Amino acid sequence: MASLSKTTTEQYSYIKNRMASTFSSTIPIVDLSKPDAKTLIVNACEEFGFFKVINHGVPMEAISQLETEALKFFSLPLNEKEKAGPPNPFGYGSKRIGPNGDVGWVEYLLLNNNQEHDFSLYGKNHEKFRCLLNSYMSSVKKMACDILELMAEGLKIQQKNVFSKLLRDKESDSVFRVNHYPACPELAVDGQNIIGFGEHTDPQIISLLRSNNASGLQIYLRDGSWIPVPPDHNSFFINVGDSLQVMTNGRFRSVRHRVLANGFKSRLSMIYFGGPPLSEKIAPLPSLMKGKESLYKEFTWFEYKNSFYASRLADNRLGHFERIAAS
Repeated sequence: MASLSKTTTEQYSYIKNRMASTFSSTIPIVDLSKPDAKTLIVNACEEFGFFKVINHGVPMEAISQLETEALKFFSLPLNEKEKAGPPNPFGYGSKRIGPNGDVGWVEYLLLNNNQEHDFSLYGKNHEKFRCLLNSYMSSVKKMACDILELMAEGLKIQQKNVFSKLLRDKESDSVFRVNHYPACPELAVDGQNIIGFGEHTDPQIISLLRSNNASGLQIYLRDGSWIPVPPDHNSFFINVGDSLQVMTNGRFRSVRHRVLANGFKSRLSMIYFGGPPLSEKIAPLPSLMKGKESLYKEFTWFEYKNSFYASRLADNRLGHFERIAAS
């Protein structure tokens, strides 16, 4: 994926560069060490469905070591990387995102923390990669649970672990993904950018993303515009997922986001997707209803997973589960 010909690039989608939004484009920042974190988290989830976290407690050494090992894997010859794929749904993938025709300027590793993987497929240092991955996922999962418990406190939910217990469950269906967007100056065409990863929402409860200092991530605002998210390799970015939107009965909205390929610098992002057990019933929490009508039909995570695997990235996946139109 290091170079492109005109014929190759024709299969990808492009978007035009546009003026910045008039909407307040300041990305919310939450310091997890401060007492006002729970209030700021709720405000950010209501307004953006997205925020940046600092003082997160994940050791930078663990982050940089895992990033280094991931880059070593992506630098392998394509025929070596393809031994770890195709993703079904886990493993190595390139360009094709899912089974329904979506493509992007990206290669990736998709792993499930409940499944044993043959790490011998991930290069010569596969045992080191496995150990670093397990340590990193443990740290990020703890952060996710801490954030969800602060969120519950901010929402004044009596049961503090109402969200976090779903991630701590031994059957939790959480996923780890590493996306690599190789640099290529040919990607910028007539003031346009090529799509690295198309617009979508995350189906799980919460997503925690960390990337290197390459730009590309954008989020969609309520005014209908896209804004770039300035990269910060020392911080994490948090996405509200579809399942959390349902559990809060639409009070929090899952954030639509995308990645534009960077023509001059490769981007590496590592994402932890915190999902519930497959049998978990997803529905608005009674404590948040306060006499309001439920916007969503009850469904299991297994049912929703099947639905989003059968859809395209940009589809409104929750539309099939709405009782009435969410405002």
